[in-house]
Amino acid sequence: MSQPAALPIVDCHVHVFDPERFPYAADTWYRPTAAETGTPAQLAHVLNAHGVRHALVVGPNSGYGLDNRLLLDTLAQGQGRYKGIAVLRNDASRGELQDLQAQGVVGVAFNAALLGVDFYRDIGPLLERLRDLGLWADVQVEGDQLVALAPLLTGSGAQLLFDHVGRFVPAAGVGQAGFAALLALAGSGRAAVKLSGLAKVSAQAYPHADCTPYVQALLEAFTPQQLVWASDWPFLRAPARIDYAPLLALLERQLPDAAARRQVLWETPRRLFGFS
Repeated sequence: MSQPAALPIVDCHVHVFDPERFPYAADTWYRPTAAETGTPAQLAHVLNAHGVRHALVVGPNSGYGLDNRLLLDTLAQGQGRYKGIAVLRNDASRGELQDLQAQGVVGVAFNAALLGVDFYRDIGPLLERLRDLGLWADVQVEGDQLVALAPLLTGSGAQLLFDHVGRFVPAAGVGQAGFAALLALAGSGRAAVKLSGLAKVSAQAYPHADCTPYVQALLEAFTPQQLVWASDWPFLRAPARIDYAPLLALLERQLPDAAARRQVLWETPRRLFGFS
């Protein structure tokens, strides 16, 4: 049975893995362990247990690569509960994008943190197709990668969604080039950031105190109008144990104002991604 939540919630970054129904690609970059597997049914149980109404399901490079069949199956099963981010070839056509859009996909993933900046040097035409269709470029960078990618991303006019607080380097300071490039996009009006994945970047255990200055800088620059929250469930390749409820508790610590928290958890993702 669902548990009531103090505020309505949209989780803006989850994955699904269901190797029994949708086997992994033979040449997959990473094969999730049994403990990392999260089927659509398991996802629904987790969301229900925490009062989460909607989720943005992100196609993973691990396990499936360019195979979006499980993603689309999950969107169909969800009957409006989910929206999707697909993983596609860099030359994906307008027709392919429109077909995915009709099935609930709202954007395309660009994982420079995994594949490198050079892998995406040729995505200009794809970004323009995303712009024309009102789809998001969901970008994961780390360190200073955004410095090289920013001209291409911003020049395209596409809507930009950044994973996991930009994956800064905590020891390098808020002024580090990659994070500064992210903050500079706040004024564009077409960039948003996920408050998520702190375990991926922090050098400290939960509650990841070394990330606090960066989260505050994002709040000041983007405001809750352009920030969303995400769990990153089922916590693929986590450096230590992660549980869902403490992540929500951490957001409450970072955003003690209930109105701002409601904006990040509910109003902003509903507006940006079209949840009804």
